[in-house]
Amino acid sequence: MQHIAIYDMDKTITRSATWTPFLRHAAGHRAPWRLAMLPLLGGAGVAYLAGLLGRGPLKQLAFRLMLGPMVPAAAMADLAQSFAEQIGANGVWAQARAQIARDRADGCRLILATASFRFYVAPIAALLGFDAVIATNSQRGPDGALCAGIAGENCYGPAKLRMIETWLADQGIARGQATISFYSDHVSDAPTLAWADRPFAVNPHAPLRRLAGTMGWPVLHWTT
Repeated sequence: MQHIAIYDMDKTITRSATWTPFLRHAAGHRAPWRLAMLPLLGGAGVAYLAGLLGRGPLKQLAFRLMLGPMVPAAAMADLAQSFAEQIGANGVWAQARAQIARDRADGCRLILATASFRFYVAPIAALLGFDAVIATNSQRGPDGALCAGIAGENCYGPAKLRMIETWLADQGIARGQATISFYSDHVSDAPTLAWADRPFAVNPHAPLRRLAGTMGWPVLHWTT
């Protein structure tokens, strides 16, 4: 029997969402004039909340506004690494680090499963000692340059569970051969929480807090 601990990232192990801070970080280093696009990005966020723009298209638009149509792979790797170091320095809950350490000591394989883009998640996962990353993938241009388009599914909601199941299959792990813990702050992860053997609602927002109460899922408070 394998023991696997799967963690969501934004607002679960990190103190806040990371996509917009990454965009500010990357634009500030690569093309500071693009920071003037932030009000347009805010308007796109309002359109998303109003149901006029999907989550995937919003992410792709944000990439184009703040980074341009594509970024060379080496340049993106440098931006992602420097951002990961910032997150590692002051952006991760101490309790999250402690739980990750406990799961590692218990012999769990540590998986980071997030809707955020893999190109900047991977260095954060490496700094925190995760064994694998399941995340939203990017389309690639010439010489591996990162493009605004999403490759495959946006790793969010039911798609996250499908991508986790695909990862298990690729690893040759049958569901019955694994005991799986899953940690998340958001109700969009309800499909994966319900599927896990040990679901944990971490700093849940109100909808997940209500659902956790109904389902009897433990609630963890990582706030200091």
